[in-house]
Amino acid sequence: MTEIQNPTEEPVVEPTVEPATEAVAVVEESATVAEPTTEEATEPVAEEVAEPVAEEVVEEPQAETSTTSIATYETETEVVNRLKEISESDEEVTRQELDSLKSNFYRIHRAEADAAYKKFIEEGGAAEEYAPEPDPEETAFKELMAAIREKRAAAAAALEQEREANYQKKLEIIDKIKTLTENPDEINRGYNDFKDLQQQWNDIKEVPADKATALWKTYQQAVEAFYDTLKLSNELRAYDFKKNLERKTALCEAAEKLTEETDIIVAFRKLQQLHQDFRETGPVASDLREEIWNRFKDASTVINKRHQEFFEARKQKEEENLAKKTAICETIEGFNLDELKTFADWNALSEKVTALQAEWRTIGYAPQKMNTKIFERFRAACDNFFTSKNTYFQSVRDTLNQNYALKLELVEQAEALKDSTDWKATTDALVELQKKWKEIGSVPKKYSDQIWERFNTACDAFFAAKKEANKDVHSEQQSNMEKKRAIIDTLAAIVPEEFEGDLRTKLREAQEEWNQIGHVPFKEKDKLYKLLREQMDRLYGYANEHAAKRRIDRFKESIKGGNGNDVRSRLLRQLDILSNEIKTYENNLGFLTLSSKSKQGNSLIEELNRKMEKLKADKEEVKAKLKALDE
Repeated sequence: MTEIQNPTEEPVVEPTVEPATEAVAVVEESATVAEPTTEEATEPVAEEVAEPVAEEVVEEPQAETSTTSIATYETETEVVNRLKEISESDEEVTRQELDSLKSNFYRIHRAEADAAYKKFIEEGGAAEEYAPEPDPEETAFKELMAAIREKRAAAAAALEQEREANYQKKLEIIDKIKTLTENPDEINRGYNDFKDLQQQWNDIKEVPADKATALWKTYQQAVEAFYDTLKLSNELRAYDFKKNLERKTALCEAAEKLTEETDIIVAFRKLQQLHQDFRETGPVASDLREEIWNRFKDASTVINKRHQEFFEARKQKEEENLAKKTAICETIEGFNLDELKTFADWNALSEKVTALQAEWRTIGYAPQKMNTKIFERFRAACDNFFTSKNTYFQSVRDTLNQNYALKLELVEQAEALKDSTDWKATTDALVELQKKWKEIGSVPKKYSDQIWERFNTACDAFFAAKKEANKDVHSEQQSNMEKKRAIIDTLAAIVPEEFEGDLRTKLREAQEEWNQIGHVPFKEKDKLYKLLREQMDRLYGYANEHAAKRRIDRFKESIKGGNGNDVRSRLLRQLDILSNEIKTYENNLGFLTLSSKSKQGNSLIEELNRKMEKLKADKEEVKAKLKALDE
């Protein structure tokens, strides 16, 4: 017959709480060893940041937190396809892989952008005229990354709900053990139920980390109270102690073997699970308890020390990285952009900024709490530089194009004069055109020789003809004036609402006919041109307004089939371009209004005003399309 334990005998139980703080060294980056921890808790991972919008793409390098290898990619499409696989499947993706995909994409993106720029220059393009093509793969990349972030956030929320549910289940198990303990007379018969509850406890996995330690202590107290009350036979108790010793010995051996693991992060994670298993294993005989615990603790101390040293070394390295990155930010922020006056100046400084960006990519992570802040500072500095550069280049391009438009107007005037027989007036006019030509600055290089050749040829043709011709031009000018008055009268008689046919075609024909008519008496020229412009503006205004309405109606029909996102993006880009162009014209008009007092200057201001009004009308049309798209 089995001997029954004396109820008054002191029960043999495990220590109330194992000294976990001794076994697991606490480091800033790691979690406490209460429940098996998640990857995010034990490995510090820098937060993701949005891609900067700048001429130069800046991406954050990846931290080396594990020796696990991650695939590299050779094309943007391969990266996008991998992201599609992740977003469309239930596959669990690590933060390291997402960071690697991001780094790979922008490495490829930058290389392709550099190659496109070099090809443009090698084919004879001017640096100031280069404009990168939109990259549809980048749009797809950003959309997929956003979708994956949402998916990961939902999974994290679900996991937290599961942990909370596990916490409630374990509380119920504790309550059941306490219920068994409250009835000492029936506790022997409840031993099997107690073992089942222990197994259920072990089968339940993670609970919220902030509740794990207190939960474990409560459970351990309930288990000890049960053993205090238990009156099972010594043989049965000895058998339990023996099996528990075997399991804890195996856990010690596993912990000691972890010293052979080369990846300290992997070893530390495995140690967390071993600690969990050790805690969940029941008591051993009292004379072996301290010995088995010390053996397990000694093995843990080796891993914890390596883990602590690893993070201390990484922390020191991250501080050094922060100092290097801060120095780069200060360098870029310290550039005096107001001193850059030429393309060469900007391009020379661009090379320095690009070199600093390349240096940045070779530097690892800064400390986690500063990593995002220092990157945002770096990105802001780069964005400021390249935005300023783009603004300058665009301003110069606008000036060159504006000069081209001014000189083209002079060419057209010279070509219109080259066959004139009004020798005195035309001579004065051409001399004035030549004077204005010299006052206008440079034009885009690709048009420079061509436009000068046209202007010079027109002037030479007139002065050559002047030597040979000597006609009375008064009657011809009067006839020309009557012809132009007839054109004005014809346009004034048009009621646009009742006009049949293409009004724009009619206006172009009238303009062509006007241009083909020779000179009129000088004192009447400006008056006639003003009358013509009034009628042209009136009729073109009507035609443009109704054409815009028709385009908007066609647009509404075209968007009924869907594809609204792509259309919206295109319209928003167009709206931004028009806004910038209007702003440029307004600046130029302000300058011309202050500096120009001549009739020619006033004419130019009127022409620029007409062009700006056309841009504003186009902008309103784009806004109307966006409104239609929203509706």
